[in-house]
Amino acid sequence: MNSSILDQIPRLPVSEWMSDIITWLTQNLSWFFGAIRDGGAWLMDGITDLLLFIPPVLFILLLVALAFFAGRKKFGLPVFTLLGLLYIHNQGLWEPLMYTITLVLVASLLSILIGVPVGIWMAKSRTANWIITPILDFMQTMPAFVYLIPAVAFFGIGMVPGVFSAVIFALPPTVRFTNLGIRQVPDEMIEASESFGSTGSQRLFKVELPLAKPTIMAGINQTVLLALSMVVIASMIGAPGLGERVINALQRAQVGPGFVAGFALVVLAIILDRVLQGFNKSDN
Repeated sequence: MNSSILDQIPRLPVSEWMSDIITWLTQNLSWFFGAIRDGGAWLMDGITDLLLFIPPVLFILLLVALAFFAGRKKFGLPVFTLLGLLYIHNQGLWEPLMYTITLVLVASLLSILIGVPVGIWMAKSRTANWIITPILDFMQTMPAFVYLIPAVAFFGIGMVPGVFSAVIFALPPTVRFTNLGIRQVPDEMIEASESFGSTGSQRLFKVELPLAKPTIMAGINQTVLLALSMVVIASMIGAPGLGERVINALQRAQVGPGFVAGFALVVLAIILDRVLQGFNKSDN
């Protein structure tokens, strides 16, 4: 009985609505998406060319030095960084690595530039918090592959749609942790700053953000790693890099090349994670 009643309810044309929205956007804002695609491609090609211009030996030494200071001048992380990058170069994956670093760098920076202000806004406004929270829930629970569909519709294939999908997928942690970090600032510190006559902007930049920095950095750490994972998935729509090697190996059922490229991604992920964690701890 219940099943028959439910079957009589007309189906909502959600699929048609979404298709119509995407079609309208691509038809009426093609000039806008085209400008972003061309400008983004030019920027990321320039960054990749710059990274490839740096001799691999110099690049490895710079990252080892960065890992040395991030690891509080201990040798575990620098040694791992050295061996890991030498492995990637030895396997002929240096150029794909530079493309992957470019994609992760651009996607992470965009996510941070958007996420931190939005997180501050949520912390300062109950209305913004109430509206944005379910949007973040939606962004985090939607399967990652779904983001590739509008990315291709708006920007075609290549690096730009890869960054677009990575930003959507990686943005929520920075927003949530920024919001959480500012809300966790002790009321006593806020009251003390107000008693000294500080303005809202002074209180934000001199009290709230410095105290919330460890929490915000934890969110940024998660954003970078999520951007890396999404960049790999975005190789399905033409984003170059190590993920492209994994996808090619998967399509051809080649276990060896897939493992080599996959292990290179693991090395990069560990280096990024440990370096970010190290600098966050050193600042505390």
